Amino acid sequence: MGPKGIVGLAGALIIVLVTLSSVYIIPETHRGVLLRFGELIETDIPSGLHFKVPVIDQVREFDIRLLTTDLPSRQYLTIEKKPLDVDSYIAWKIRDVDQFYRATGGDEYRASELLLSRVDNGLRDEFGVRTMVEVVSGQRDELMTQLRERVNETAVKEFGIDVVDIRVKAIEFPGQVSDNVFRRMATEREKLAQEFRSRGQELAEGIRADADRQRTVILAEAFAAAEEMRGEGDSEAARIYADAYDTNGEFYSFYRSLEAYGETFSSKDDIMVIDTDSDFLRFLKDPQGDR
Repeated sequence: MGPKGIVGLAGALIIVLVTLSSVYIIPETHRGVLLRFGELIETDIPSGLHFKVPVIDQVREFDIRLLTTDLPSRQYLTIEKKPLDVDSYIAWKIRDVDQFYRATGGDEYRASELLLSRVDNGLRDEFGVRTMVEVVSGQRDELMTQLRERVNETAVKEFGIDVVDIRVKAIEFPGQVSDNVFRRMATEREKLAQEFRSRGQELAEGIRADADRQRTVILAEAFAAAEEMRGEGDSEAARIYADAYDTNGEFYSFYRSLEAYGETFSSKDDIMVIDTDSDFLRFLKDPQGDR
């Protein structure tokens, strides 16, 4: 290859390299800014194919998807001056690329630090005006909503960042406080259990007393009914005896005497000394009962 061919090849290679260095692509999930000699000349460059001046222009890309940053565990005091160890996180995304770059220099770590500082202060303020019960359960969602709105207002205005969510992952008691709280909770549970046991015993005593009263009433009513029935039975028996006596007095006297003999001489060991002329033996001497 001659000198002209080499020069032509070198020129073509230079043209290709210049062309390639003049083209850049912004991914769908990113936005970019264009710097010339370190000075910002174009912001919020959308996704797609773009051109720049080689060597003197520089492109910076920023992820506009949802990002999360964990806040290191911090200790906050409630309105009762009770310390709580809190773990939380922030979900955020870049809303204004121009403002984001000017405020943070395009450094996501710097942006996270700025957000964490404001969330930390916000949590400290929110916990400081609430009781332990409110921050743990009662007003937790309300607390997070108010804090997100406050931080987001500042973040959008100063950093071009949209704070999507702020959440508390865990709330724990410090060691000694935790032990004291657990002991107090155990005492309260035991007191409540004792109240339930006392109430149950009181109800049981009432039920037993009512059952005893009902048993006494039922037995009394049953005894009264039995006595009434027995009286009616005795009255009926007496009437039957009277009717039998009126029908045949001699036979009735004979039957009653036989019953008396049976009861009197029911045992072989029984001994009775009696006058043979006694009226008791008149049916033994004469079946007709005549003397």
